[in-house]
Amino acid sequence: MNITENQQTGKASISFHRPVFIQSCASVAGKKEGEGPLGSCFDQVWENPMFGMDTWEAAESTMQKQAAFLAIQKAGLSPQDLRMVFAGDLLAQTTASSFGIADMGIPFYGLFGACSTMGESLSLGSMAVAAGYGDHVLCATSSHFASAEKEFRFPLGYGNQRPLSATWTVTGSGACILSSAPPAEKSTVMPSPLRTGKSCIQITGITTGTLVDYGFKDSMNMGACMAPAACHTICQNLLDFHRKPSDYDQIITGDLGDVGQHILLDLLLKENIDIQSRHQDCGLLIFDNPSQDTHSGGSGCGCAATVLAAYILPKLLSGAWKKVLFVPTGALLSKTTFNEGDSIPGIAHGVVLEHVSL
Repeated sequence: MNITENQQTGKASISFHRPVFIQSCASVAGKKEGEGPLGSCFDQVWENPMFGMDTWEAAESTMQKQAAFLAIQKAGLSPQDLRMVFAGDLLAQTTASSFGIADMGIPFYGLFGACSTMGESLSLGSMAVAAGYGDHVLCATSSHFASAEKEFRFPLGYGNQRPLSATWTVTGSGACILSSAPPAEKSTVMPSPLRTGKSCIQITGITTGTLVDYGFKDSMNMGACMAPAACHTICQNLLDFHRKPSDYDQIITGDLGDVGQHILLDLLLKENIDIQSRHQDCGLLIFDNPSQDTHSGGSGCGCAATVLAAYILPKLLSGAWKKVLFVPTGALLSKTTFNEGDSIPGIAHGVVLEHVSL
């Protein structure tokens, strides 16, 4: 195939002519996440939130590195086999990634898309593989409840009350290996490669998000900040690919939570688009409310990433779903601009995942 062939689709999407396979995935989660509905699906659940380290930031770095190592191991690869890594987190200067995956010696791109970072990582990784710039690419993100609270809100010892619109930052990390070749039928290193017989999972297209700012300034209501961006990306994806919601088995957003989900569904109905029967949200999947008392649900870079690896990809591999639109969402919150009274813009990146037969 001539890789210079135009793969642009519509205004903001790409349809990959060269296959992009997901070779493996891995998820590492904290104790609270392990007690939720997906607890048995994670590769690792750590009881100690410090992950054996002395600081919250180092704990998150360790968690992200462990998820990356597991994904590499599942694919039967070593870090030296990877052409590049796209990784990010919520912390300033992508601290968790810089002190985690970056010291594995893989050419590194640090990303910030807030809670949409897994969508950003998969998008860029897919473009790199489809263009022939790397045969094996690692995509990963992480978040940690304590490091995020320290970074953006209040010290944990302060014990502030959280409004019902607030979400709970997920302590977790997810990682995927993208490749130009399908997964091997059997892994000699670890079980559960992302292949069953002649079936596997491809990323067949992406829709790059656009910044959407409705003027919200409430840092305790991330769902309201992100829902308009999710609406925009879903509409753009359907328009660019000439699809209807029914063309997808599921449309799964990142971490809008209960508040954001209601706003998204209302905004889409105003565009005459009804996705209620096939919409799920990672922030509502990862915790059991009200028993876990996370208020509106889960959030953080690790929310969409761990749910993708532990729940969405296995469903696709089994054939229960054939085509999923995965839309991680992010509220681009900055401590500086927030304290200066500015609004919080949102963004959402769409990734089309498909069960395919070889």
